[in-house]
Amino acid sequence: MISVEHLNFSYPCGRQILRDISFEAPSGSCLAILGNNGAGKSTLLKCLCHILRPQTGRAMLDGVDLLTLPPRRLAEYVALMSQEPPSARLTVYDTLMLGRRPYIRWGVGQQDRSAVSDMLARLHLEPMAVRYLDQLSGGERQKVLLGRALVQQPKLLLLDEPTSTLDLRNQYEMLSLVRRMCAQTGITAVLVLHDLNLALRFCDRLLLLSNGAVHACGGAEIMTSESIRAVYGMDASVRAVDGIPVVIPHMAEQ
Repeated sequence: MISVEHLNFSYPCGRQILRDISFEAPSGSCLAILGNNGAGKSTLLKCLCHILRPQTGRAMLDGVDLLTLPPRRLAEYVALMSQEPPSARLTVYDTLMLGRRPYIRWGVGQQDRSAVSDMLARLHLEPMAVRYLDQLSGGERQKVLLGRALVQQPKLLLLDEPTSTLDLRNQYEMLSLVRRMCAQTGITAVLVLHDLNLALRFCDRLLLLSNGAVHACGGAEIMTSESIRAVYGMDASVRAVDGIPVVIPHMAEQ
């Protein structure tokens, strides 16, 4: 379980971005961070992986405060799925091997090769193992970047807008894959998403941010017309379609 307690972050200029952020997510679950532009979603993710350093707060995972760990040790707990492929021209196999860097000391070992081979099989990437990333489609490339994060064998997987460049089919395939891998391995996933309906369909818990503070945190029940109006400043209805909550915005006539 990841438990974030009273996290605050401000830039050196004094502008406060995150205010007293607290939330929990159980092992094997997916939590979506939601909110309007500038709410602090990506900043929160960056604080959890040490790209940014919060001034106060804790992020406890299995009794360990992630915010106190040195980089190599942190990489054994937390993996960030980057949106950008490596700058070097690498094959799919070599890209996945990059995820083993926290464990490689003097050279690539059999355990590293086995972890990469297992991930290739799990994600059905074996047929393209020797292809270069720039030869893949957008959906295939995202799957490889997810594999690179997963082969790191983290307990916490961070994903910043993992579906932003994908078409509808690949959005569903990507989030289905994340959800399935979390359930199978016990990894906790924390995702920044903009699409409320994707979050309702694929995530177990929702964290609504507004002006850098937690507006609400919980299951699908927190996604109400009132919370959408408070966070996004617009009217919407939440209705069940085939048992799944769906947000339907009310667009004002021009």
